[in-house]
Amino acid sequence: MKIRDLLDGVPTVKFSGNKEAEVQGIAYSSQAVGQDYLFAALKGEKKDGYDFVPDAIERGAAAILSERPVPSGLDLSWIEVKEARKSLALCSANFYSHPSRHLKVVGITGTKGKTTITYILESILKNSNLSPGVIGTVSYRGPGLNMTAERTTPEAPDLQRMMKVMVEQNASHCLMEVSSHSLELDRVIGILFDVVVFTNLSGEHLDYHRTIEKYFEAKKKLFLINRQNRMAVINTDDQWGKKLTEELHTNTITYGLNPRAMIRAEEYSASENGIRMVLRYPKGKMDISSSLLGRPNIYNLLAAVAVALILNVPEIDISGGISSLRKVPGRFERISNSLGLHIFVDYAHNDDALRNLLETAKELAPQRVILVFGAGGDRDKSKRPRMGKVAASLADHTIITSDNPRSEDPRTIISDIEEGMKNSGYKQYEVEVDRRKAIEHALAIAAPGDYVLVAGKGHENYQIIGDRAIPFNDIGIIRELLERKTRTGQIG
Repeated sequence: MKIRDLLDGVPTVKFSGNKEAEVQGIAYSSQAVGQDYLFAALKGEKKDGYDFVPDAIERGAAAILSERPVPSGLDLSWIEVKEARKSLALCSANFYSHPSRHLKVVGITGTKGKTTITYILESILKNSNLSPGVIGTVSYRGPGLNMTAERTTPEAPDLQRMMKVMVEQNASHCLMEVSSHSLELDRVIGILFDVVVFTNLSGEHLDYHRTIEKYFEAKKKLFLINRQNRMAVINTDDQWGKKLTEELHTNTITYGLNPRAMIRAEEYSASENGIRMVLRYPKGKMDISSSLLGRPNIYNLLAAVAVALILNVPEIDISGGISSLRKVPGRFERISNSLGLHIFVDYAHNDDALRNLLETAKELAPQRVILVFGAGGDRDKSKRPRMGKVAASLADHTIITSDNPRSEDPRTIISDIEEGMKNSGYKQYEVEVDRRKAIEHALAIAAPGDYVLVAGKGHENYQIIGDRAIPFNDIGIIRELLERKTRTGQIG
């Protein structure tokens, strides 16, 4: 693609070079630059892409996109822009021929529920003989795609490339989890969304956003960009969802348990066998039966049904798609066993998600709830004592352990969690820094009828210690320990 076509609709401060030159690819890391690539010199939290311009040129870059003016004496196409990330996103959409124009794109944002909603919608669409692709926290998958996710919402060139693959492989829809980081960093600029969803908001990523209000404003951006005949689906049982509805001037479908919600559950039950509900919508009602567990999944089901109805999926395909989905990886995922134990792995990694997890378990009438959890290092530290307080109020026995400590000492993180537990007067807890040993101990002390909840990592298959990602999977370890118990009679 010629540079002049790449820059179509991209505001530039100054251009120097040859607009007729061909660009063969786009990179935001100098190490990914190939011959005749555009290199976007982005400024990050720790590194400045401008410092890597010489490396990009050495590797064959044909043009540089930067917020800085062209250095003197440089014989290379230089695109000076005011907002490099936004310009990169627009260039990426141009380079990959705007694939979102050829897909029905659903963007889902909020603190909790994004992943589960994509899985429910994926099952619904497949049941209706449609061909969805998914970009989310667990994986990037669909027609032509099958890879483990590195981040919830990739950088703009990666997003556009994946959607281009979907189009080439005849995908019908793209279901995308849209993180607050990606919205702040303009990764989804240039994507035309047909439906956008807001699930809920609670304290998360405040190390990045600083306040809950700024976190909300980041999420709100999804509902303001690329507004072209889109529909918004919003949970108005959530206070931030209600606020968002009041501030938007776009077509909105509300969902929740309140009588004023347009998509609502009139009758519902959440038991150990799953969720049953009568769902009311403007044109009628439908019976929903799901294997998913817990009250939070009632909201996820309502959101998915709302989107499916907007996409004109027949009611019979909606209910059939829901009933055929057996589980969502790492989201209150049951680990079956012959020992009479109820074992679940969940991604809950903040206080609100942990509360939902524990309350869900409590509603299923356990003998005891045994909780294993920790908190990530180099992330929002304020949530740690809050998580300890939640565990103190709802778990019968807690084992605090390591999560992804990153550069922090796990004992420091655990001490922060303990602060919340001690302030609550809670004494039924232990500390085991080694996560594997913590899980092993929880299974060893559990009796038939107990619920063992292993929280924080969910689907993840690694543990980040220092700057290394070490293979580690809660589900795999639990199954290994259970198999050993079956063979030898001993967990450890």
